[in-house]
Amino acid sequence: MPFEGLAAKLQATFRRLRGKGKLSERDVKAALREIRLALLEADVNFRVVKDFVARVQERAVGQEVMSSLTPAQQVIKIVHEELTQLMGGSEARIAVAPHPPTVVMLVGLQGSGKTTTAAKLALRLRQSGRSPLLVAADTQRPAAIEQLQVLGERLEIPVFSLGTKASPVEIARQAVAAAKAKGRDVVLIDTAGRLHVDTELMAELRQIRTAVRPTEILLVVDAMTGQDAVAVAETFNELLDIDGVILTKLDGDTRGGAALSVRAVTGKPIKFVGMGEKLEALEVFHPERMASRILGMGDVLTLIERAQAQLDEQQARQLERKLRTADFTLEDFLEQLQQLRSMGPLDELLAMLPGFAARKQLKNLQVNDRELVKIEAIINSMTREERLNPEIIDGSRRRRIARGSGTRVQDVNRLLKQFKETRRLLKRLTGGKRPRGVPGWRLPFG
Repeated sequence: MPFEGLAAKLQATFRRLRGKGKLSERDVKAALREIRLALLEADVNFRVVKDFVARVQERAVGQEVMSSLTPAQQVIKIVHEELTQLMGGSEARIAVAPHPPTVVMLVGLQGSGKTTTAAKLALRLRQSGRSPLLVAADTQRPAAIEQLQVLGERLEIPVFSLGTKASPVEIARQAVAAAKAKGRDVVLIDTAGRLHVDTELMAELRQIRTAVRPTEILLVVDAMTGQDAVAVAETFNELLDIDGVILTKLDGDTRGGAALSVRAVTGKPIKFVGMGEKLEALEVFHPERMASRILGMGDVLTLIERAQAQLDEQQARQLERKLRTADFTLEDFLEQLQQLRSMGPLDELLAMLPGFAARKQLKNLQVNDRELVKIEAIINSMTREERLNPEIIDGSRRRRIARGSGTRVQDVNRLLKQFKETRRLLKRLTGGKRPRGVPGWRLPFG
């Protein structure tokens, strides 16, 4: 999960603060030292860490905290607000040209994921009512043209291409003209990359920029490269004056240094983040929501948005009712696991729920594809009475269920334990109690 290491360290620091009750200036400074170390270990830019800690310290040792009835929560609130500001404050949208089409240039180094990101962005724009045209302007890598055409065909989104012989500038110019002629209101230009920033690459990109005057230039960088991603963003911004950044592979970046540094170093917002390999796995970057996830406050809005994207209205209402009442049977358990699986990894989804971000609370709830097959076989081997009332499943019933499903008794025991743990967590969540140290938490569906 993104920011996993940083989140664990910050949450541990705040747990120690909450245990102290009244805070002294010494307590706050000790916590800030831990925060500084956690950020540096997360590969956050040194200058960014220094400025961030200085801002938090200025507020945290002042009257705002020391006179508070809940000083630890005040410190958490300050860190949350400063993290939000560090990552941009609020979401940044793609600018829309006053006269269509809106032209978006995607730039970046080779291997950053530009071509796939172009397709993901096209899908997202189409879902929001736009009519995108993909442009294969990467003539340096012939496979890029074929890759974009395959993705476009899969998404049923047209791809403009003149092959590898035409110049990228001419491809971009003709693509914009074709978009105007065919009523396409967004043009997404997939440009060439290199293994490093060089004069030839930048000259080509500037020529395309001059030819089509893009509405936006978005830099695509691999979040997992950490400080290298920040350095690349800084260089591209200096040479091209980019309008924003798309971070790919954020789901695999357990440190999070790039996401926390790019905005501060370049002054340009992170607009989207890649959260998986699926073409649907491109999300708007919400600084406040990400700050909440890092601090263990959950990200219920993103969870709801994923559910709305994957489930129809009736299923969404049913899911809401189940989460409200924790009225799970084993039949519901299987159905909800299958639905949630379509929204992303289960542990990642549960980490979006307030108070459940810590890994130790989720370790018994990780379910992979093979486990789902086992679960389905086990539940289908139960009687209806057993599915509705799992408490009646004793030793002899467990042995019968294991034989009927072709699994072991240990597998049946593990399923029942997982089911019990899921229902317990949902009961805690929907009971309306605020998890300790989470300011402003309330029932997410209420």
